[in-house]
Amino acid sequence: MTDRGAAKGLTRDRPIEPQRTALLLVDVQNWVVNDRQASIRPEFDAAVRAMVLPNMVKLVEACRRARVEVLFTVMENLTRDGRDRSLDYKLSGISIEKGSWDAKVLELVAPDEDEIVLPKTSSSVFNSTNIDYLLRNLGVEELVVVGFLTDQCIDHTIKDAADRGYYVTCIRDACMANTHARHEAALACFAGYCRMTTTEHFLKLLAAARQ
Repeated sequence: MTDRGAAKGLTRDRPIEPQRTALLLVDVQNWVVNDRQASIRPEFDAAVRAMVLPNMVKLVEACRRARVEVLFTVMENLTRDGRDRSLDYKLSGISIEKGSWDAKVLELVAPDEDEIVLPKTSSSVFNSTNIDYLLRNLGVEELVVVGFLTDQCIDHTIKDAADRGYYVTCIRDACMANTHARHEAALACFAGYCRMTTTEHFLKLLAAARQ
């Protein structure tokens, strides 16, 4: 069977066009990374502090310099009692108070005053926010995804973005699951939906785009 996409010359390995690219940080918030969670998920916490967060800082700084749109999504209720949450969030006991410390983006990568932060109450940001509408208004074709957790919200977001017609890039060393094993299994699961790369390689692509 002929691969019709390949016949048209379509590929995920494209040069980065900053004006058509957005970096999305998923659930990089206080509720996910804190001292309490460190005792519950030590493997996750160690990887995040040693590798993932430093890589996110590099990515955010480089994208801002290149004028790549930087967006954030956080788990956060829209109502005081959380009645707006998805059924899955209610069943899972995920309830993050509107405007709370838990809902805030981590200070290391805190959004600038003109960057978009979208509160969500589902695994995929495409299901409980208007991100698709916003990305199209911004002229975004390539969505670069980082954040937590690789096997949950990252997985859902990447697959939904791909199905909606975005070129998707996952920065594999700027994401993490509860364990390295789960992280690697998730990457293998959704690899077919995106360009999979590292922070170092993406920064080289971005630098080349600015020359």
